Amino acid sequence: MMGRFARSWALIKASAGVLRSDTELLVFPLLSSIATLMVVASFVAPLFVLQEPQAQELSEKGFSLLYLLWFFGFYLCQYFIIFFFNSALVGAAMIRLQGGDPTLSDGLRIAWSKVGVIFGYAMIAATVGMILRAIEQRAGFIGSWIAGLFGAAWTVASFLVVPILVSQNIGPIEAVKRSAMMLKQSWGENLIGNGGIGLVGGFLTALVLLFGAALTVAAGVNQLPGLAITLGALTVVAALLMGLIQAALSGIYSAALYRYADGGESQGFDRTLLQGAFAHKG
Repeated sequence: MMGRFARSWALIKASAGVLRSDTELLVFPLLSSIATLMVVASFVAPLFVLQEPQAQELSEKGFSLLYLLWFFGFYLCQYFIIFFFNSALVGAAMIRLQGGDPTLSDGLRIAWSKVGVIFGYAMIAATVGMILRAIEQRAGFIGSWIAGLFGAAWTVASFLVVPILVSQNIGPIEAVKRSAMMLKQSWGENLIGNGGIGLVGGFLTALVLLFGAALTVAAGVNQLPGLAITLGALTVVAALLMGLIQAALSGIYSAALYRYADGGESQGFDRTLLQGAFAHKG
């Protein structure tokens, strides 16, 4: 087990090396975050336009048709944006892993060429999200537990869907099947590696927030409002940057794992590490 964690940490460092070579890859998760916020605003704003009785009626209907359509549309738009820019990130990372020098336009061009299958995959993910939400709301605590379990399984099984869609001319359903098949061969390393990115990113982000909050409070106590505002703003920016880095590393990691599974080389990655990631379960 310790060997698996050591290999996963080495894979994370290799992903960071690729990101250092192409820091512009951070633009893709940044654009994704901005677009996602715009989607949230566009779906939430109409609720404030409704008069109070109308809003109350909407909330009381629960799973009415309007409620379902609203949530499905929200999930669909959100997933499409996330998958589109993630496809751009993975596409650009693929070029770097093949020894090229990608640009932002390269990534966007690749994502746009796959816009149809990306939308199809977003439809699948939105449907899964709606089903899990229905289970969670209808079955109370047990439903939440079941939804969390199946949600985690879906996240793991679909981890390689985006690099598969970017690299192959297949539909979203077949991509999900192939991703799940690859994960059956190597679930442990892939889960630990991607989870490691999340754990490390979450830990560092928490440290940044705690340290920044402590400095901000100290400046406020010492009656330095200008410094306190500056430190608070810098803390927020640093936390957001950590989130962008985490998203970029996850995309690079998935691209490298997919390339090895598909028989390709990945510049900047030790082949023996990738071979360990896709060792068959004993």
